[in-house]
Amino acid sequence: MGETLVHRWFEEVWNKGSEQAIYEMFAEDGIAHSPTDENGNEIKGPAQFAAFHQNFRAAFPNIQVTVEETVTEGDKIAALCSVTGTHTGDGIGYAATHKPVQFSGLTMVRIKDGKIIEAWNHFDFMKLYQQIDAVAFK
Repeated sequence: MGETLVHRWFEEVWNKGSEQAIYEMFAEDGIAHSPTDENGNEIKGPAQFAAFHQNFRAAFPNIQVTVEETVTEGDKIAALCSVTGTHTGDGIGYAATHKPVQFSGLTMVRIKDGKIIEAWNHFDFMKLYQQIDAVAFK
């Protein structure tokens, strides 16, 4: 069940861009510990996650996340993911560069009552920012 939820999350929320899927799969009292919002606060509930999602997909509307592997233990699922996309929008605070990006990351979620109640996401955003020339060093 949990592995299926994680695969469905990345397919529907990220690859297909379904905001409705966020409300279906992210618990009302769910917390995303990382990444944080623009003020450094944890993202709480589906509405706050939907705002983050809109900004990120505005920058990378063709984002594709592939779940490479998962590990399940109890109510937690860890997933190794690879990500591709093209920076064609300004949603992350940088003018569109139209450059392709490719990076990877790990996510771990805790499931309760069939929904994501907690999430920790650690993606290689430094590599992402290097690829769109948003950092000075490479």
